[in-house]
Amino acid sequence: MTGSDSPQPDAVAALRRAAREGAIAAREALPPARRAALTLHIERHLDALLAQLAPRVLAFCWPYRAEPDLRAWVGRWLAADPRRVAALPVVLDKGAPLAFRRWTADVAMALDRHGIPYPAVDDPVRPELALVPLNAFDAAGFRLGYGGGYFDRTLAQLDLVAVGVGFECGRVATVHPQPHDLPMRWIVTEGGIHAAA
Repeated sequence: MTGSDSPQPDAVAALRRAAREGAIAAREALPPARRAALTLHIERHLDALLAQLAPRVLAFCWPYRAEPDLRAWVGRWLAADPRRVAALPVVLDKGAPLAFRRWTADVAMALDRHGIPYPAVDDPVRPELALVPLNAFDAAGFRLGYGGGYFDRTLAQLDLVAVGVGFECGRVATVHPQPHDLPMRWIVTEGGIHAAA
């Protein structure tokens, strides 16, 4: 510790890594039926939040490593209004912000280097609201992703509402946010809708 009782950079990196790995392990340990039941609660909370925010263009992420699977929910959201558009993120360059391509349930998909599907057709859209996956997260709205910084770069450049979505098992006292980290506007878990503190 320094004189200000702040952890040293190496210690912060270790704390963040441990929080990320612990949150992913806890999520992956959830039995599939339990994870599906928790996801239904998340969907109900998202229904309420999106009714209030009313985005027309919504970005979400393909489920990865036992994240909440929102594909069916997004399909229902799209079906409720033909003017709505859904999009998935695409990594075009490792150091660049994410791009977003239009998604429907029948769009042709390709796989990225992690095996995550994304729309193969380059049909770019600009989301108004993005559902951002959470590993570890805190009440201030800060999150830990997978360490690539893609969403931080994206949120720094795009004017959109960021809604973190994840399971309560990822909640921590702090993720030890760094200067480049940007908070979510809202956090949605099975426990409810939480405005960032």
